[in-house]
Amino acid sequence: MTLKLPKIKNRKRFNFLFISVTSLPFIILAIALFGVGNFEFIPSFEELENPKTNIATEIISSDGVLLGTFHIENRSFTPYEELSANLVYALIATEDIRFFDHSGIDFHSLARVLVKTILGGDRSSGGGSTISQQLAKNLFPRDTTINRSSLLSIPKLAVAKMKEWITAVKLERNYTKEEIIAMYFNTVPYGSNAFGIRSAAATFFGKLPSQLTLEEAALLVGVINAPSRYSPVRNPERATRRRNHVLSQMHKYGFIDQEYCASISALPIRLTYMQQDQNAGPAPYFREMLRRTLNASEPRAERYINRRDYLADYKQWTEDPLQGWIRKNPKPDGTYYDIDRDGLKIHTTIHSKMQQYAEDAVTTHLRTDLQPLFGSEVRTRNAPPFSDDLTPEEVEFIIKQAKRWSDRHYRMKEAGATEQEIEKAFQTKTKMTVFSWRKGAIDTVMTPIDSILYYKSILRAAFMAMDVHTGEVRAYVGGPNYRYFKYDNISQGRRQVGSTIKPFLYTLAMQEGFTPCDRTLNVSQTFIVGDSSWTPASTDRPEWIGKNVTLKWGLTKSSNNISAYLMKQLGPNALVDMCHKLGIKSYLNPVVSLCLGPADLYVSEMVGAYQTYGNKGIHTEPLYVTRIEDKNGNVLATFHPRRKESISDRTAYLMINLLQGVVNEGTAYRLRSRYFPEGELAGKTGTSNNQSDGWFIGLVPKLAAGAWVGAEDRSVHFESLALGSGANTALPIWGLFMQKVLADPTLNISTTDTFEAPPGMNVNLNCDGSDNEIQGASVVRDDFF
Repeated sequence: MTLKLPKIKNRKRFNFLFISVTSLPFIILAIALFGVGNFEFIPSFEELENPKTNIATEIISSDGVLLGTFHIENRSFTPYEELSANLVYALIATEDIRFFDHSGIDFHSLARVLVKTILGGDRSSGGGSTISQQLAKNLFPRDTTINRSSLLSIPKLAVAKMKEWITAVKLERNYTKEEIIAMYFNTVPYGSNAFGIRSAAATFFGKLPSQLTLEEAALLVGVINAPSRYSPVRNPERATRRRNHVLSQMHKYGFIDQEYCASISALPIRLTYMQQDQNAGPAPYFREMLRRTLNASEPRAERYINRRDYLADYKQWTEDPLQGWIRKNPKPDGTYYDIDRDGLKIHTTIHSKMQQYAEDAVTTHLRTDLQPLFGSEVRTRNAPPFSDDLTPEEVEFIIKQAKRWSDRHYRMKEAGATEQEIEKAFQTKTKMTVFSWRKGAIDTVMTPIDSILYYKSILRAAFMAMDVHTGEVRAYVGGPNYRYFKYDNISQGRRQVGSTIKPFLYTLAMQEGFTPCDRTLNVSQTFIVGDSSWTPASTDRPEWIGKNVTLKWGLTKSSNNISAYLMKQLGPNALVDMCHKLGIKSYLNPVVSLCLGPADLYVSEMVGAYQTYGNKGIHTEPLYVTRIEDKNGNVLATFHPRRKESISDRTAYLMINLLQGVVNEGTAYRLRSRYFPEGELAGKTGTSNNQSDGWFIGLVPKLAAGAWVGAEDRSVHFESLALGSGANTALPIWGLFMQKVLADPTLNISTTDTFEAPPGMNVNLNCDGSDNEIQGASVVRDDFF
């Protein structure tokens, strides 16, 4: 049975004079009791035109999906046209059957209340408030101060009612019936931190208001009366009875027939319940990054210990229009927008499907493969989860530092506890809920110090994907689970990049005239640094040493010897300059060891730099937001890609060729063998010292993406390179994500896409980076660096 939204003709209103005359005895009584002053807070017409409600700011994906909200009250506005007809009829049948016939006050209902409820004592006969009166109460709440004397409370209630009547009539004169119904649904609370019908529909059913079925609409209308008492989550039996009451009212007034009412009433409540808090929903790390970015204040030098950090942040403030947008763009009256209350609409570049694929990839790899392997290895250590390379004193220092940084230590210290009392608390078992990959959360009993060690054993991850041509960020996963791990490993934490920096060195070489098929001897290189010397440790197999190899082979095998050779030819300062051209903003120390990747950089920087290769040498800054609107849909700001030519299109294409060798024949070969037997791919693995950080940054012709995996502490890591390399820790996340992307035809990214060579390209690329290019060497593939 399908109900359609009523087309309401705004009939001629009751004469306002008639209402005033009819209400005159009550007005005289109220004024006599309390005086005119008690009515000074009746809202003006201007206040009625702009009622103050806390409207949540909506974060919207590029494909129109609501990712989440910033809110004090989780409330988003829904116009009448987007309401299900089931909602409208359920509300009218339950709360105000003569809604279309009165002008704010239903005198028929008032007479019934007077005769049956007040004089007859029958409280089951229902109330007399109209929808308009209830809306008046929601928009302009009563004074809830409790009076001990009934002599004061009864007249006070009478005055409050009179205010609501007058306000209701004013609402009826200012708004259409459709607008009043929409305003009502948008103002009422539904429990579970859901304010307004859109939030309620999403919280309880995972739907939009227009998609609600009759039984779902009846349930939500029933909840309005008492959200806690009729909560379908806490009190499903009461909620069912209340829902069925709404359905019976709809039958009583002819909206549905008896048979349909009976069949719907027999259905159990089926929820798709997800409380809409900041921890839930898609892209929580992205949403919190946006909050930090929009609310950022102008950097002040006196707040920084390191002037270099201040200058970097100040540059970001001046060049990025999104950074501190709230502070840079006050309202016309000079006040700042409140993203928790002002109902802004932030249209982002995130694609909801890609975001889901990215979150799934991180979860699947960590939960199913990596964390179980790491847990097995950690249990055999002397001081788990720390590496056996640490001394007992080093372990004790890390634990002591972790305790000092914890919330428990801070709260106890603020409360005046001594260090001895704090230490005792950390050694005392207590009830707590901890994160678990197997169960999501575990209620357990353990000491706080054990919980610190437990969390340090859980691997963290980060993943970001961006459109190669526009710079629009399509997926952003800052960690394994936002509810338990708030730290954003994409934009808050820098980690050592390892061999993923080597392509920047090769980029410099290509720019200076080298080609992928140029040859050199694979021998160790020694640098004279001051009064000492430094020789990078070789990562190559013994049978490869002393052979004549191509530069493509060097990057394919991630050879330290070949990287050191190029560093000798080009120099560290030139490498730093190239990194900055490609979009790296973090400070880089111009030392010769930089060619092996000791630098700590952000995931967002690395993905942004690799994007340049797929965009023919044009670097585009990661773009997170396309426009911001106010609650009425007026555009307040638009944001566009920020581009610059970093390298030539020739150099960019040569780098794609080099990175394809890594995937087809080198350290990222498992990407080809396990995930993508066909299609054009390019990328580079990276592993830092002691396997503390694993990386993979890769490209397909339309998308660049990067993954990082590591523990909170760098002293917590895999002991073996086979398990701790970027090829094993980070690459599978990239592979799982891209598998789903390429399998989804709606995303317009496929294995038939190709990297385009620039016009007139005539460089010899007849080398593949394989072992076959080494004379006299055995054919062995190594994919662990």
